[in-house]
Amino acid sequence: MEKNLSALGFMSGTSGDGVDTSVISSNGKDTISIKYNRFDPYPTSLTNKIHRIKESISEMQDLLKYSSEIDKLELEITDFHVDIAIKVTKEVDYDLIGFHGHTIYHNTEEKISKQIGLGANLSKLTNKKVVYNFRQNDIKNGGEGAPLSPIYHLALTKSLFNENKVKIPISILNIGGIANITEIKRDFKITSRDIGPGNCLIDKWIRKNSDKFFDKNGTLADKGKTDKFIFDQYLDNYFYSKINSKRSLDTNDFDISFAKGLTLENGTATITELTSELLSKKIGTNDIYICGGGRKNKYLINSLKKKIDNKLYLIDELNIDGDYIESQAFAFLAIRSYLGLPISFPSTTNCKTPTVGGTIIKVLN
Repeated sequence: MEKNLSALGFMSGTSGDGVDTSVISSNGKDTISIKYNRFDPYPTSLTNKIHRIKESISEMQDLLKYSSEIDKLELEITDFHVDIAIKVTKEVDYDLIGFHGHTIYHNTEEKISKQIGLGANLSKLTNKKVVYNFRQNDIKNGGEGAPLSPIYHLALTKSLFNENKVKIPISILNIGGIANITEIKRDFKITSRDIGPGNCLIDKWIRKNSDKFFDKNGTLADKGKTDKFIFDQYLDNYFYSKINSKRSLDTNDFDISFAKGLTLENGTATITELTSELLSKKIGTNDIYICGGGRKNKYLINSLKKKIDNKLYLIDELNIDGDYIESQAFAFLAIRSYLGLPISFPSTTNCKTPTVGGTIIKVLN
């Protein structure tokens, strides 16, 4: 019987609202036990810094232009993760840490994906082995660096299948800033891709036009009316754009300028309807389990249900908290990286061959 390792996984998502943390135990293949989940919100000042940097970087040269600000932010984000890891250590034991960091720039054409987070600092200050820098090997091997969660989606599905909780084929739809889908076939082979905006367009609109960060439960969209002219015009432009053919997307691929002039509610309704329309076109035919923050937007989910024939379920219906799939995934990816197992595949990121990812920082005595 293969030995299980326990790992803490961090995810600082595109919303920049805080850090999801999970601890799982796994052999890196087909056994998964979820031990612990928690969420720690960033201070508003840190969230604002993250969005300011992210919005300032539109091309690779900007990484150099804003290097001083990026370095300061990287240190602040790392220290925030250190504090969480130390707190978790007092509650649950784990062998290593999977540290994703925070993505500030992702461009597949330029072959770059930049996450900020100092793995060596995290290891030194927690006295734990740390796996980070997950995307670079995939990019070097011809991949797009994302999505990386599919191998965890597969392992989780196998575990649920063995417990007779799910039937195959199914798909896992993660609605974060970007929406990505993992399709799991009858033979347990997987394909995955980013399929459009998740929360990013909605969140950008809300942040720009109100003092809130997101549309809680889809309440604002529910009060508004969709602008049919803007809706149709955006769709026409989108389906002929480069973005529509990309396998991997970034929040900077999307902007909200097309909705200028709409009221807060009508803009939210129009953007939410557009989001569900774009997702509906690439969602496939499997039954779907939804995870990620977007699953809480009732207006978005109900709109999506009206546009597809698939059965949609929240992954929470399987007694799994849908807020923590990504943080669990990076705990799982840390275990696989530590064991020398691939974390990305030609069918998930378009890399040339299955690729082992992650830089491992071992504890220095």
